[in-house]
Amino acid sequence: MQVVLLRVGIDTGSGGIHGPLFRDGSFEFVPIWDESGVNPQTYGNTSDRKHSRKLLDYFREGLRERRRNTRLHDDPEFKTFTYGDPTPPKRGLRKLERRDLLVFYAGLAGWDYPCDPALYIIGYFEVEKAGLATDFSPSEIRKNFGRNFHVRHRVVFDNQQKRLVLVKGSEKSRLLKKAERLSVLGKDKRGSPIHVLSPKMRKVFGDFDGHISIQRSPPRWVYSGFVDKAARFVWSLR
Repeated sequence: MQVVLLRVGIDTGSGGIHGPLFRDGSFEFVPIWDESGVNPQTYGNTSDRKHSRKLLDYFREGLRERRRNTRLHDDPEFKTFTYGDPTPPKRGLRKLERRDLLVFYAGLAGWDYPCDPALYIIGYFEVEKAGLATDFSPSEIRKNFGRNFHVRHRVVFDNQQKRLVLVKGSEKSRLLKKAERLSVLGKDKRGSPIHVLSPKMRKVFGDFDGHISIQRSPPRWVYSGFVDKAARFVWSLR
């Protein structure tokens, strides 16, 4: 069994904000933007999970008009539990096997109360299948990955198919109701602030041989000695 941590969702470098974290521990997962421009969903026309506001409302006032018609790259999607990525850093995810755990985390900051930005676990897939798109037949692609951003937009799929990694989660996968904090603020070698794995979470996931910065998005594969503990912890999250 393997457990992998992967950063997803909007952030200050790709969208301009952190996702909103609410006082009760719940949150809203806000996707990054769609650079291909093919998705009809935008921050201005897409509602949050509670359908009480548009995703655009979570942007600070100075960004709202700029982002109103910005299209969404809604991946991962948590309705049929699919994730896709054509970039080299994610290529290793094709090796995930049934019952492995792909754990998603995102940058969140307090929305209705003061809470500094941090990284939080927001959901996970219990892997059902994974591979390159070329590993699957057209019927398998439609059946298992039809709602994924990279598949449902034909022009995107045709362009990325040969390098596209796809992951399908089982029905045991979930988008959490409440976020689980993963990071604390540390410093890099130059003394600049960075998000690092918290001491509490190092006891769960290990310290990746001292490489505890989790600010960027390359997958972080949990070492074998921590896999069982990490899996039990992830399964406990709701």
